[in-house]
Amino acid sequence: MKANCKKHILNFKQPSGTSRGILQTKETYFLIIKKNGKKGIGECGLFRGLSVDDRPDYQDKLQWVCSNINLGKEVLLKKSFDFPSIQFGIEQAFLSLASKDEFNLFPSKFTEGKASIPINGLVWMGSFDFMKQQIKEKLKSGFTTIKLKIGAIDFENEIELLKLIRKEFSANEIELRVDANGAFNPKEALEKLKRLSEFDLHSIEQPIKPKQWTEMAKLCKETPLPIALDEELIGVFSLEEKEQLIKTIKPQYIILKPSLIGGIRGSKEWIAIAKRHNVGWWITSALESNIGLNAIAQFTYSLEVVMPQGLGTGSLFTNNIESPLEVNHGALYYNQDLQWDFSL
Repeated sequence: MKANCKKHILNFKQPSGTSRGILQTKETYFLIIKKNGKKGIGECGLFRGLSVDDRPDYQDKLQWVCSNINLGKEVLLKKSFDFPSIQFGIEQAFLSLASKDEFNLFPSKFTEGKASIPINGLVWMGSFDFMKQQIKEKLKSGFTTIKLKIGAIDFENEIELLKLIRKEFSANEIELRVDANGAFNPKEALEKLKRLSEFDLHSIEQPIKPKQWTEMAKLCKETPLPIALDEELIGVFSLEEKEQLIKTIKPQYIILKPSLIGGIRGSKEWIAIAKRHNVGWWITSALESNIGLNAIAQFTYSLEVVMPQGLGTGSLFTNNIESPLEVNHGALYYNQDLQWDFSL
């Protein structure tokens, strides 16, 4: 068995704004395993500035994995415990190698093109007019759940956007989620949540920065609006700490990004803990190429999800990997008429 790794820089079709700044490119790595004429592909979706494994030795670790691929999946995962995106790439590559079709990791009605996954339409931060234009496009495309990134422009402008939507569409017609990416100051967060709650929102993601368990627990207790933990889960490795985090903060939801929390195994651990504490959850991609998005989507479908997931990021890049993944009327499909083109 041999392995190698290829770096790929994804280019955004248009700069995409978050509270952490404007994104124009996204770095990612493909782990490729070869054995007895078969090939397995996995994506290590490093997210600069957000991943806990955004470290100077990241590429060294990837090279170590390639050089030691014969240690097998379990040993490699254990030795990469603090590199969650590499863990996810290892899981994908071994699943891919073991499958009849290297892109069909979890055979199902989804991969047969007979079922879809409901997803939210993502509206990126920007000027008032830019965000308004995106909202119109999402509604026109048939989305019934829209997620807005907030916290970068003036809060009053963001309130105006929500007013505009609610003037035309009730909560029964359009479900609204907002993601603050930790932009609120803990002292003003509750007041902002009260104002946001006037618009019948489904939830708000990460209102304040992570690692403020006491403040977040207080917010989750007093909030008029369900809170979903997102960045809060990053860098929490042990089962004991995961359990403690959920027991302490008592969120209404958690959001699982496999590339940031240790892949499939890490996601399953969080889900098991969430279920024990009656905490809701959904899964979101983290700007992977279609290789990683495909793995996340297939895994997500296997969990028999009902609520819309955050898997609509495949169309953001000019140089994504050609794939059968397609978004249509607010859902992600695996179109059997389209082909994969992994020719890097």
